[in-house]
Amino acid sequence: MKRLLSTAALLLASTSFAFAEGELQLFNWGDYTNPELLKKFEDETGIKVTLTDYDSNDTALAKVEAGGGGYDLVVPSANYVQIYVTKGLIQELDLSRLPNHANIAPEWMEVPWDPGRHYTVPWQWGSVGMAVNSDAFSGDINTSAIFLDPPEELVGKVNVHPEMNDVLSLALMYVGGEACTEDTEMLKKARDKLLEAKPKWQSMDYGMTTKLATNDVMASSYWNGAVFRARLQNDKVQFGYPKEGFPLWMDSVALLSDATNVDEAYQFLNFIMEPENAALISAFARYANGISGSDPFMPEDMSDAPEILIPQEFKAAGKFLPTCSAKAQEYYTAIWTELLK
Repeated sequence: MKRLLSTAALLLASTSFAFAEGELQLFNWGDYTNPELLKKFEDETGIKVTLTDYDSNDTALAKVEAGGGGYDLVVPSANYVQIYVTKGLIQELDLSRLPNHANIAPEWMEVPWDPGRHYTVPWQWGSVGMAVNSDAFSGDINTSAIFLDPPEELVGKVNVHPEMNDVLSLALMYVGGEACTEDTEMLKKARDKLLEAKPKWQSMDYGMTTKLATNDVMASSYWNGAVFRARLQNDKVQFGYPKEGFPLWMDSVALLSDATNVDEAYQFLNFIMEPENAALISAFARYANGISGSDPFMPEDMSDAPEILIPQEFKAAGKFLPTCSAKAQEYYTAIWTELLK
């Protein structure tokens, strides 16, 4: 009997050791992952999540392409998903291992960047607009003129978030063009407008939530959820939807082709498609998610937040960015390089 008990204890110990050894490497945007979500996942599964962050789609893509990061999951924006697919950097999902795949809201299933959701599952979605402190400027904030033709009150007080596709798309829409155009005349107009405006900017930086809240920056192009978070700390911060046109985006989670913790990755993907867990994601970063049934678990202040609910008059101006052609990307890069000098 003692020997049997010892054997049973050994088996239990080895099982516990294996359970505790599970790990997952998540590569995601900075200040975008709810620590409560990770703790809940770790408590329920015993899988230890290591979070590594990045500040732009281009940074993430370059690191993944370079290899050696040891990441299992990455969270690209919609217009980058097909780049990952074409380059063979992410793998097609085995949907039989994701029973919660059925929780993806119908409008987020047949998306142009991943029809049927065979490569990605939703994380969050939102818009790019203008954050403005009403103490500094009380005029129209629903325009990209805030950073492209700054009013006198905002000269030297405007930040531009350095996400190339967002900024160039806003500029192109402002001068009457379209995102990812190969029209050199429109591209030149956008380039000239950006170069003309740059001396009137205060900075080109990502970390704006706190700076907006503390009045260190009075206006910025930025993402809606981050502006929402700033407003919760400072009610003078408002969010404007550029009437000339503004990008919509969705970030989705993908399984990297060289992932080593595949079983753990599938558990995490299934976990974040539980409505209650999707709401946890939104509650932290303050963006909408793509999971049906999450609304009852969402913070009450998100139900009528002006940063989340796009006014009817501006809905037509919001457009998901396409994946740029190689030629368009070449033009974008050239303009961006000149802008950053």
